[in-house]
Amino acid sequence: MERPKDRDFVETVEGLLFCVVGYLHPPDRIMAYLKYVPSEEGRWSRDETRYSRVIPFYHVSQVEKTYDYLRERYPEYIFECPVSNITVSSVPRDKVKAYYRPRDRLGEIVEGGPKDELEWKLTDLVTILTGLSGLGVGDLGITGSMLTASHSPEFSDMDITIHGREASIRLKEALLKTRGEESLIQPYNASKKEDWSTSRAGRFPLGFADLMDFAERRWNYGVFRDTYFSLHPVRTDDEITEEYGENIYRRIGEVTGRARVADSSESIYLPAIYRVEDVVSDKAAGATEIVSYEGLFCDMFEEGETVVFGGSLERVEGKRSHLRVVVGGAGSRPSYIKRAV
Repeated sequence: MERPKDRDFVETVEGLLFCVVGYLHPPDRIMAYLKYVPSEEGRWSRDETRYSRVIPFYHVSQVEKTYDYLRERYPEYIFECPVSNITVSSVPRDKVKAYYRPRDRLGEIVEGGPKDELEWKLTDLVTILTGLSGLGVGDLGITGSMLTASHSPEFSDMDITIHGREASIRLKEALLKTRGEESLIQPYNASKKEDWSTSRAGRFPLGFADLMDFAERRWNYGVFRDTYFSLHPVRTDDEITEEYGENIYRRIGEVTGRARVADSSESIYLPAIYRVEDVVSDKAAGATEIVSYEGLFCDMFEEGETVVFGGSLERVEGKRSHLRVVVGGAGSRPSYIKRAV
């Protein structure tokens, strides 16, 4: 059976909808954060059930706010992880009512035929993306509310997954070649980049100029026929190289510093992994990785670039013992990576 992957969805026996996080899951649980709950006032719907979104946007601070809701109503979904040594939300496998995989759902929409305007738009976008890149429909998937068929054609986005590094790089290169051309697929214009940067100014310890730099570098977001879409690389089973429990992660403390990116090949995924060298930091001088659980920092920095960072220092013990800096992790202070000036 295919392994749980980042951006899959889980529906519980109570009807809660969780989004799967990462690739390391205990034998009896699936690491995930709560995203939608049944609610009569909800804007999303499927059949006769309406849903409300419990976090306005993805950020560790918002995810952690759902823990209070779960502790009060569903404490079995709170997990003290002995591997990461942090408190997280997760779904016990005996509480899973339905499991949703992005590629399966996209295949249903394409092969079975779209059922509303947004699904038609999605099939047209997928046709263009596969035509530009030479990928097949099976290389892509759909996540978010479209994955669970609880989307609204009026306001929902199209959040597309790309499965595997090779497929992701091919699609990235194909999209970058079309920048500036007349196309139905458009990157953010200057006004949208400014709005995007302004809206995130309070979420991260970054200045407006830093955020505009990120906005300029982002390749996997755009607009298609007036609808926002995003593209998210996901590991295949063969690309998952660590088993839950092979390593133990121990938080040491908060750190800042600078480093040179030595290898960014795994930064395309979430969590994004940057192998680094020449680290200058009072506490993290021996660190060999910067790992981000915040999507903002995915695939942003290239090999040879110098970055400055603030995050949590962790000691990894086990299969490959080393020090790493974690950005956007649970229980951490506001953290960041940005290009050195």
